[in-house]
Amino acid sequence: MGNHHHHGHDHGHSHGHGHHHHHHIDPSSMSERRLIWAVIANVGLTFVQVIGGIVSGSLSLIADALHNFSDAASLVIALVAVRIGRRPADQIKTFGYKRAETIAALINLTTLILLGLYLIIEAVQRFYAPEPISGWIVIWVAGVALAVDLFTAALTYAQSKSSMNMRAAFLHNMTDALASVGVILAGTLILLYGWVWVDALMTLLISAYVLWHGYHEFPRVVHLLMEGTPENIKIDKVIAAMEENEGISDVHHVHVWSLDENRSALEAHVVLNEEMPLDRMDHIKAELKAMLHERFAIEHSTLEFEIVKCEGC
Repeated sequence: MGNHHHHGHDHGHSHGHGHHHHHHIDPSSMSERRLIWAVIANVGLTFVQVIGGIVSGSLSLIADALHNFSDAASLVIALVAVRIGRRPADQIKTFGYKRAETIAALINLTTLILLGLYLIIEAVQRFYAPEPISGWIVIWVAGVALAVDLFTAALTYAQSKSSMNMRAAFLHNMTDALASVGVILAGTLILLYGWVWVDALMTLLISAYVLWHGYHEFPRVVHLLMEGTPENIKIDKVIAAMEENEGISDVHHVHVWSLDENRSALEAHVVLNEEMPLDRMDHIKAELKAMLHERFAIEHSTLEFEIVKCEGC
């Protein structure tokens, strides 16, 4: 024990400030910095592509520039949501602002699905009238675009595991990275072998990828916004667990919902047993709240107690 203490003390002396500071870094501010870099990269790439497109007379480059611009837009939406989401609860938004991120995810997923549908239309058109690829310059620029897209995707990947908002932004960037891969592959094969259909095929595959993700993510975001019961909680199990307490005869009016992705809330009416002395009520309430927190990770529970007189005693 003494040794441990000494070590801690020593550490504090050598670079205490840095160490202390490290503990207070908010993960969301970390992700914010990453996002800002991602936005800068995408906007920069947009400019490069527009200039490249004008110089080489390539429409496909200018079209790709728009893709990257839309990526930057999706990242900005995600970023603004993270900012808003950090605000503490106030009298106007008593549950806090964390759901701003869920709304941003909804916006970005909507545009993602529209993009997927648009890609299908584009692919079908390209099967009928393949677009000419104007030389290797397009392929080189697509390579640069791919590098930036992968860089952006890498920046958002870590957060995409735990946040719907980040996942939607990440998917936008992944889609764009795939589109760049498509341009490179299709362009190379068209220039080498004249396989013009590769372009349309790649576009179809990308649209399938986009829509598949949209199909999975969209319902989860909507579920949260519609106060759906959290996926890992079954209401009947919650009721059963609450009724295990011997002071309770019945539990009804149970609502469980997600305040945001990490916090669940519950409200319920609890009917106390007849023979339960009233001074035990607070004790039972505390027991219930602790149990809900431990077993179901419900952070916030509102319980209304009722006492039913037994009829015909």
